[in-house]
Amino acid sequence: MMHYHEIRKAATSDTRTHNIRVITESQYEPEQSDPRNNHYFFTYHVRIVNEGTEPARLLTRNWTITDGVGRMQRARGSGVVGKQPRLEPGESFVYSSACPLPTPTGQMRGQYHMVRDDGESFDVAIGEFRLLAPLMLN
Repeated sequence: MMHYHEIRKAATSDTRTHNIRVITESQYEPEQSDPRNNHYFFTYHVRIVNEGTEPARLLTRNWTITDGVGRMQRARGSGVVGKQPRLEPGESFVYSSACPLPTPTGQMRGQYHMVRDDGESFDVAIGEFRLLAPLMLN
């Protein structure tokens, strides 16, 4: 009989850059994973909060994804989940996405490129967070 042991610590991040706070949390999805074929599926949830006094729009994303043996891949593109959200002061935008890996562990980090209404553009850090599948114990 197999038992699953959950590892949850270090699966989140919370960073603040230019008064924009980015909070992440990852989750292993066993129903969509196939460990026997080295396929591990993770979802991650992101909350972006404008803690400043001026509106800001998210224009692009740039992720670095590293699997458990150090192979890196980049994911770049316009906006997030098909949107370029504009956040008024105090507003937040929440979205979820997914990441398949060939290993049961990995990590993600990145940045958003944003612009204020006056044209000032800046990068916002997305702190590193872990992707962790539960350990299978016999």
